[in-house]
Amino acid sequence: MRPRDGYIVGPAYDWAFFLLPPTLSLALGIFLSGTALADAPRSIGGVSDTATGFFIGTVVHAHLVAVFVRSHGNRQIFRLHPVRFVALPILLWVAIVASPFLAAAAAVVATFWDVWHSGAQTFGFARIYDRNHGVPPALGRRIDFWMNQLLYAGPILAGVTLVDHMRSFDEFEGVGATFLTRVPAEVAGFQRTLAIVVLVAGGALCLAYLWWNVRLARRGHGPSFEKVFLVVSTGLCSIYTWGWNSWGEAFFIMNLFHAVQYLALVWAAEKKNLMARIGLAGRRGGEGLLLGGFLALVLGYGFAVQLLDPGVTTLWAITMVVSLMHFYYDAFIWSVRKQQI
Repeated sequence: MRPRDGYIVGPAYDWAFFLLPPTLSLALGIFLSGTALADAPRSIGGVSDTATGFFIGTVVHAHLVAVFVRSHGNRQIFRLHPVRFVALPILLWVAIVASPFLAAAAAVVATFWDVWHSGAQTFGFARIYDRNHGVPPALGRRIDFWMNQLLYAGPILAGVTLVDHMRSFDEFEGVGATFLTRVPAEVAGFQRTLAIVVLVAGGALCLAYLWWNVRLARRGHGPSFEKVFLVVSTGLCSIYTWGWNSWGEAFFIMNLFHAVQYLALVWAAEKKNLMARIGLAGRRGGEGLLLGGFLALVLGYGFAVQLLDPGVTTLWAITMVVSLMHFYYDAFIWSVRKQQI
């Protein structure tokens, strides 16, 4: 992806798929709240959920599996880490299938790794925008990282959705580790203290973040407007949504914009590679055909997962492997310090 005028892909693409999605997702969540789409239960294939539940579940799992387009579909990337891309998923699947305890642990790890990963994604976009703006790669990297993690994870720790995130510990009840099922109640007892710590630390970090960017501007390394807009809008969306969940659509809002950003990034980064690999390069209408195939493939997987019976351990284990590998692979294949970005 070659930057144009400081953007990752281009002005229209970036604003539509990277910069505005947090704000637009919040607006859509508020609009859908209280409607039949969000509240009325529906049944598909024996599985009951709301229309928005089926939709967001499909999109979430679609973006999770999309990482394999880059890790396994890009030969240049695959050659860098063949063992991680082949042996590790197989070994993890075997472990989850063989051990009910590890299966429960995988569900808990996936829940909280997702929180960390989501903050890291916004951080990644922020660093790319700064790089495209001429800011040295290492300058402001640490404060950008912790700013994004706090703005995403902080409102969860201090807000009304903390208990929802802790429910993954219920998985341990089925394997006899009842002492771990007490974790949600114990954590809830400290929520007020956590809220105070997060608010104090968050306020201090926000002031430090503003001071740091003013310093950069005075030294001639002013941050990009796109980065500042993305971090601030995402942070405000996170604080309002995770912290209060006034409209009851926190998971829909936060997961929707995250998935849209990721799918758009994978498509922008890999479409030329995919076009060449399947022989569509230079063909009229080839890009549209490929986009349709890409979306059909990942969304089809996402919808299939929504209809999956969790009791089918061998298949459920695949979804766990996909989730954990998504978080793991993203940690090293999207670095702004590498030539592939």
